[in-house]
Amino acid sequence: MKPVTQHTRWLTLFGTIVTQFALGSVYTWSLFNSSLSDKLNEPVSQVAFSFGLLSLGLAISSSVAGKLQERFGVKRVTMASGVLLGLGFFLTAHSGSLMMLWLSAGILVGLADGAGYLLTLSNCVKWFPERKGLISAFSIGSYGLGSLGFKFIDSHLLASVGLEKTFIIWGAIVLVMIVFGATLMTDAPNQVVKTSDGVAANDFTLAESMRKPQYWMLAVMFLTACMSGLYVIGVAKDIAQGMVHLDVLTAANAVTVISIANLSGRLVLGILSDKIARIRVITIGQVISLIGMAALLFAPLNAMTFFAAIACVAFNFGGTITVFPSLVSEFFGLNNLAKNYGVIYLGFGIGSICGSLIASLFGGFYVTFCVIFALLILSLALSTTIRQPKAELYQHAHA
Repeated sequence: MKPVTQHTRWLTLFGTIVTQFALGSVYTWSLFNSSLSDKLNEPVSQVAFSFGLLSLGLAISSSVAGKLQERFGVKRVTMASGVLLGLGFFLTAHSGSLMMLWLSAGILVGLADGAGYLLTLSNCVKWFPERKGLISAFSIGSYGLGSLGFKFIDSHLLASVGLEKTFIIWGAIVLVMIVFGATLMTDAPNQVVKTSDGVAANDFTLAESMRKPQYWMLAVMFLTACMSGLYVIGVAKDIAQGMVHLDVLTAANAVTVISIANLSGRLVLGILSDKIARIRVITIGQVISLIGMAALLFAPLNAMTFFAAIACVAFNFGGTITVFPSLVSEFFGLNNLAKNYGVIYLGFGIGSICGSLIASLFGGFYVTFCVIFALLILSLALSTTIRQPKAELYQHAHA
């Protein structure tokens, strides 16, 4: 039996990495804004709104993917997400109006991407309970690399075959990769819940988890990291030109700096989380992010300090989304991870909208940075005081 399981879990890991790489390709979205804006004759801001919808769809479907896995298994759900993603890009290629673009590139692509993302990640982590941090880093790292890899593929296609064909070819590539990855995956077996002295180790259902204050403390920390990361990632180029007065070429480097910092956060904090307490890893990330936000708010900004500041924020964002699946499993058990993490993961979608919302309501970066700064201080207070939830129910019964 032993070699089969070893073989199965390594195949699942490989399939997950291929799938995550393809799913991460949606993060090349900003490459298409201006071409789509010309095609549809609509302002860029309206076209770019489809990415906000995509992030929201991604978060929503991530939170229900656990339910789908119970019914259909990881293979089928992942294949379906690949087919829908391909279809989403195909429809985007043929969309002639803003509404159609929002439905296809925003909602359909987002729902498809999210269904595959969280499910394959938590399934893979369950296969490797002894190396949760490393496996999360591999899986989420390849999601990040996907956006980097497809940046070159999509830029090349855009230049050589034009907008419509790029979407069709891109859709075909991701469909093949995801369906192939899915065929290698197997559902992870449920973990045996350890009991000591009649008290079950942490293994909470979603309903039980949501009754614990720790659940909401984790949710606030996650929301803060996502909001700061996504907002800064989304407007980095504009901040560089507006606040720091860098020229267009230098400002464009912000995107590269963020990609590198985001990826290093995923690898460094992910691997570190197998060595020291995971919640401490989150604290380290928060401190780094606070330094970055403080620099953006209070330091004299030049190219050097600006790039260092956004790198700090992106590093924490990448690290947090890597460490969180394992952290949630540590607090609330591995068996219901997809569901328990799914609801917290909604913070990703909410965070992606909150930053832009505050900025548009109060006009500009500064107020948004102040709000994020305050939230980071709150999150830091939470991460330093939070304690593991206890399975009290069993203790009373036992006593």
